[in-house]
Amino acid sequence: MNNIYLRNALIFLVLLFLLAVIVSVRNNFLSGKKQTRFASLPKKEITRIELSENERHLVLTLTADGWKVNGDKEARKNAVLFMIRILSEMSVKSPVSAEMFDNDIKSKEIEPVVVRVYENRHLLRSFLVFRTTGNRYGNIMKVRGSAKPFIISLPGYEGDIGSAFTTDELYWKPYTVFNLRPTEISEISLENLSDTTLSFRINKKGEAFNLSDNMKSLTGWDTTRVRRYISYFTWVPFEDWAKDISSEEESRIESQKPLYRLKVVASDGSETRLTMWERNYEGVTDTDRLWAKIGGQERFLIIRYFDIDPLLKRITYFFPQNNNEGGGE
Repeated sequence: MNNIYLRNALIFLVLLFLLAVIVSVRNNFLSGKKQTRFASLPKKEITRIELSENERHLVLTLTADGWKVNGDKEARKNAVLFMIRILSEMSVKSPVSAEMFDNDIKSKEIEPVVVRVYENRHLLRSFLVFRTTGNRYGNIMKVRGSAKPFIISLPGYEGDIGSAFTTDELYWKPYTVFNLRPTEISEISLENLSDTTLSFRINKKGEAFNLSDNMKSLTGWDTTRVRRYISYFTWVPFEDWAKDISSEEESRIESQKPLYRLKVVASDGSETRLTMWERNYEGVTDTDRLWAKIGGQERFLIIRYFDIDPLLKRITYFFPQNNNEGGGE
């Protein structure tokens, strides 16, 4: 009897031990699997994205009128679509060793961006993004502070995705300088600093226009060309914010004489002032782009001649009978 009891007890202990091993292995497997889950898989669509970095907090929300930044500001569509693609499709590229994490993140005191992704009120995923230049994908991520770190990539895209996780509100707003219909414009003035005799001013009162130079109102100009010129302000984008220039470089640019100053007054009295400088990048003059700055903004932006050139007319443009300047566009 004692032998049977001991044998059963031994079998029970062995089975209990095996069960504990199985549970431990399963938990470790599930824990490890959870630490590699970064992509958000909504039933229908992602509706809210929260980004927090130190004291900065930014919220992207899907409304009936489209995506909004921090409540009521229009979000830049391309930026949001790219972010949703990242959140939906990103996957682990490679694990990160403790040594690499210490060298790339801890030693540089890089603080993470905390990301929370929602579908309506349901939290789909939360994780930490450490932005870094230590790898081509621009990031090291964790599902939580104590979890293992990984480099995350977007399949089919070999570029930096870490920089997309930014709390900078300007990044998420439309890259637009002007977005005014002709009926919303009451005044336009363009200063050509290279030759001030080519500068002009257009005033609009009701359906009537007035064209003037630096001295006086002018006559004999082409009304059709004035109307066409005003229509060019319907949508004027810029390429990007000048994120990588130093404060010293900004001061150097501002110390130089601008090429153009453009002021547009809307019918509600609001003004947009755009100052443009020649862009010298690494000692070479950029023939495709300009440095620019919008009045009231501290940061420089980069604008392409392709986008701004229709607005940089000479006063002679409005007198086609006296010059050879093209009037088709």
